[in-house]
Amino acid sequence: MNELYPTASMSTLKLLEKLNFDVEYPVNQTCCGQPMSNTGCNSDVENLAKRFVDIFKKYDYIVAPTGSCVTMVKDHYSEFFEEDDKDFKKVKTSIYEVCEFLHDVVQLDKLDVSFPHKVGVHNSCHGHRGLQLGSASELNIPHYSKLHNLLSLVKDIEIVPLKRDDECCGFGGTFCVTEPDISVAMGKDRIKDHEDAGAQFITGADMSCLMHMEGLINKENKRIKVLHIAEILCGEVSS
Repeated sequence: MNELYPTASMSTLKLLEKLNFDVEYPVNQTCCGQPMSNTGCNSDVENLAKRFVDIFKKYDYIVAPTGSCVTMVKDHYSEFFEEDDKDFKKVKTSIYEVCEFLHDVVQLDKLDVSFPHKVGVHNSCHGHRGLQLGSASELNIPHYSKLHNLLSLVKDIEIVPLKRDDECCGFGGTFCVTEPDISVAMGKDRIKDHEDAGAQFITGADMSCLMHMEGLINKENKRIKVLHIAEILCGEVSS
């Protein structure tokens, strides 16, 4: 994100600082290893996993603006550590996606920001189903959305209802490379759902999904735009 979408990363930082957290960004951090894991390069993942834990074990909380990376650490690092490894246990229980952190740990209940636009929320698969940021429709449980709850704190925003609000966008990491036609078709379906609902912006908690849809949007010169949710919550988005 810091290479391709630095404004989303900076919004995450500024948002946490506005809430009076003492935030550090370890400059020696690297990729969490998810792309390597998706392609079966486990030896490379092990090196990155151990490096990640060594860098972040000293922090009270680890907050990331991407659900897929958080899910990677929480759910797929265990094979590289002994069961009683205290450093890994510490990291696993301290890492949060930024919306999860604001909603569950901070329990944020007010924001002094405005975003007078119609917004559709894309629920990325890892965050939605892996981190339970929202209710998955296939479970037939009462509806909830931590992203909606946070966005509702923003003044003047209108969150538009979607027909399929927890549908995959088709990115899927390496899936978009190995199955490009299916990936593109799924992405176009998600964009159309937002357009049909009258959304001016698509937002979400995982920039990889938004990047996939933004590429399709730009290719067809559509008017709808994408924004990481931290940019809206931070209140520094230019209208």
